[in-house]
Amino acid sequence: MKTPYFRTFFSLIGLLFLAFLAAPGQANAGERLTIVYTGGMKGELEPCGCSPETQSGGLARLSTYISQNKDKLGPVILVDAGNALAEETPQGRLKSEAMMRSFGAIGYDAVAFFEKGTPLPLKELKPLLGKKVKVVSDMAGQPGSALIRKKNIQVNVSVDPKAVKKGRLNVLLTDRKASEVSAAGWDVVISSSGEEIKEPVKTDGAVYVSGYLKGEKLGVLTLELDRKGRVTTYSHRWQALGKDVADDPKVRGILNEYDMKVAELAKAQEKKPVSEGPYLGAERCMECHQPHYEIWLSTKHSTAFSRLEEVGKSRDPECVVCHSVGFREEGGFISREATPKLANVQCEACHGPGREHAKDFSPMRPLGDATERVCLKCHTPENSPQFDFKEYYERIKH
Repeated sequence: MKTPYFRTFFSLIGLLFLAFLAAPGQANAGERLTIVYTGGMKGELEPCGCSPETQSGGLARLSTYISQNKDKLGPVILVDAGNALAEETPQGRLKSEAMMRSFGAIGYDAVAFFEKGTPLPLKELKPLLGKKVKVVSDMAGQPGSALIRKKNIQVNVSVDPKAVKKGRLNVLLTDRKASEVSAAGWDVVISSSGEEIKEPVKTDGAVYVSGYLKGEKLGVLTLELDRKGRVTTYSHRWQALGKDVADDPKVRGILNEYDMKVAELAKAQEKKPVSEGPYLGAERCMECHQPHYEIWLSTKHSTAFSRLEEVGKSRDPECVVCHSVGFREEGGFISREATPKLANVQCEACHGPGREHAKDFSPMRPLGDATERVCLKCHTPENSPQFDFKEYYERIKH
């Protein structure tokens, strides 16, 4: 018969074994972690909206997706691999500020900043993110790594290729391409280099992925871990953010505020006096080309500017340039108030300035043809992904 001492001994052994299984930072067999990631957004706050049926992306939609699916994905971490900021211009600064405020509102776990891709001081950006978002950076005086805990899993997120931590899931955020990364010891590498990678690749034993350009889609990487927290298998998919995903009102408010600040910038530019230039406006073209003018009136080109007004973008230079005539050129469009005759996509937007052509009503000064090259200035793959010159030309030919 076993003595009470033996029973006590084996009970202690059993308790120690259970404690080992449940030790903090130790993933149980079958543990799963999902990493949702972005990278290389370069100030892209949302798609332009010119092709709503096909365009994907936008921070307000991203926020909605995360909030609605966090429990389904969980445990989940949300990271940005860097190069999120816009160029250092007055409007670019506003974009970067809106991007950081949105990241904070969305609830990113970690955001990377690299010296060569960060035009603004981190001391200005960090407060916009809020206290909960962990910042990792290769800049002097900044933390290069951060520890993120999700249930039993401890994740080491770093921008330092040498900062692998034993006993943790190691995730490297980088601005380098797969061929340039030393990934030895890392479990996952997430890049913001702009390298287009449709499916994850293995490099030095690590799973390497790269953020979708301009944040058009979210990367969703699900890892299956063994009892020691090592990756056994993984799955990956791109999550589209189409018009079926509603805007998060909180982030939408941040983007609306950005639009208002951009409008204020534009108003300062609009104070310059209106000068006579090479552009006349469609009404002058009508004097000799009335049948063509009437066909133009029946196209969406003739109301292009009003669509910007409907969505609060009528003073956003990045939008106005393709919805008006001669924007920011001598004698070109300034604003609806200052130069109303040059709003919308008019004759001269496609055929060139008409003043010389109209002088003395001379046909000896012909205008240019509306070639495919002319159309592609605005109908870019990003803004007009379904553009087909022959098909689209049929809608406007005259």
